[in-house]
Amino acid sequence: MTTRAKSRMHTVAAAAAALGLGCAGLLALPSTASAAGALTVQYKTGASGATADQSEPWLKVINSGNSSLQLSQVKVRYYFKADSADATYRFACSWAVKGCANVTGTFGTLAHPIATADRYLEVGFTSGAGSLAPGADSGDLQLRFYQSNWQSVKQSDDYSFGAAQNSYGDWNKVTAQVGSSLEWGTAPEGNDPGGPTDPPTDPPGDGATLFDDFNYTSHSDAKLSEHGWNVRSNSGGPGVPGATWSPQNVTFSTESGNSLMNLETSSSGTGESTKQTEVLTKSMKFKNGTYAARVKFSDAPKSGPDGDHLVQTFFTINDLKAPMADDYSEYDFEYLPNGGWGESGNILYTTSWETYNPDPWQAVNQHTESRQSFTGWHDLVLTIDNSTIKYYIDGQLFGTHDAAYLPERGMSINFNQWLIDLNGQTGTAARAYDEGVDYVLHVKDQVLTPAQVAAKSNAYRQAGTTFEDTVPAS
Repeated sequence: MTTRAKSRMHTVAAAAAALGLGCAGLLALPSTASAAGALTVQYKTGASGATADQSEPWLKVINSGNSSLQLSQVKVRYYFKADSADATYRFACSWAVKGCANVTGTFGTLAHPIATADRYLEVGFTSGAGSLAPGADSGDLQLRFYQSNWQSVKQSDDYSFGAAQNSYGDWNKVTAQVGSSLEWGTAPEGNDPGGPTDPPTDPPGDGATLFDDFNYTSHSDAKLSEHGWNVRSNSGGPGVPGATWSPQNVTFSTESGNSLMNLETSSSGTGESTKQTEVLTKSMKFKNGTYAARVKFSDAPKSGPDGDHLVQTFFTINDLKAPMADDYSEYDFEYLPNGGWGESGNILYTTSWETYNPDPWQAVNQHTESRQSFTGWHDLVLTIDNSTIKYYIDGQLFGTHDAAYLPERGMSINFNQWLIDLNGQTGTAARAYDEGVDYVLHVKDQVLTPAQVAAKSNAYRQAGTTFEDTVPAS
């Protein structure tokens, strides 16, 4: 049995134990926002060639209004022409005054393509970016995006590109919204942000929804249980033998008006000193549809020496009723910042499980992995319909898994953080790691795009709704 296989067996059994399951619109005309709006966007290019290894739109957001501007409410769109119909792109932040961990980038497809634009990069901010006073600016946002296959990009036919823009200046070929209000720029014709570019209606399906903004005071807040959550305290795996699951290490905070949940895992190099964390739904009523969460992964500890074989997760699961039972299901986002399971460095797995046999170990699953750093906030989306399982990270398709791994019955929704072993950091100095969670969303029997997920979660927040659960019991 491989190390990963053993660890996965422990993960499955532990999650089941934690559950108490007994198992180890109108076409818009071109729109230009007033320069007297709430903000101004300046642009320069860090790569001025007609073609380049990557596009480098550097931006500054300026508060040109009369009141404080929360950056988490701002979305800036840069419009471009894809290099081919099936091209996929990746976003990166090279440097930002506000911190790259507080800057997001997702890609979308225009509803009404024109000769110079059929895609857009949407740049946003987490609550950690804070606010801008009137007249203040965000400072440099040194951004870039590139083809996933690292082929060169053609920029000369991109709507928002300015080859001669070698210093910052007002640039109305990018658009900016505050909430749903367009405050800056001119979109390509027929693609006004908030208009037909964004799906105006929900897709077919049930549409019953769980949304939680994790607006709680502590792990003992009665509303956590009332809203269907269990903060794990019972013993068992996964993780280091002798470790305990600590409800006290699950905390809640508010940053710039946004509520967050934090899972802390700590250790001093022994099983007894290792405190792991898990939060999961008490009900296994979630099956087909869309699952989404905004999660903060961490490469470095919040305190103490680095190196532990840490697992930071967002996943769904049910119980294994018998070895190789065909109604078992599990769908994972698992980030290992320091390796483990035979890996020596950063790796993120998405895994779809059909079943397994604990002894002798036999696993039936399909996975996709990426060996790179995923530190910082990320939008994680999982969709399950009657034929396919798809995983998205920051708006980009990450993995597609086959119909053989579709769920047969309901599952719970889980977040946990734990140590595979104590081999990555063998010292006895105290250390602690954080995993953050901004919100979670499940929409029953509807497959939403990442853009629709963002729109739906933003609508809840704009309405002041911190929790809703209309998903019926299974």
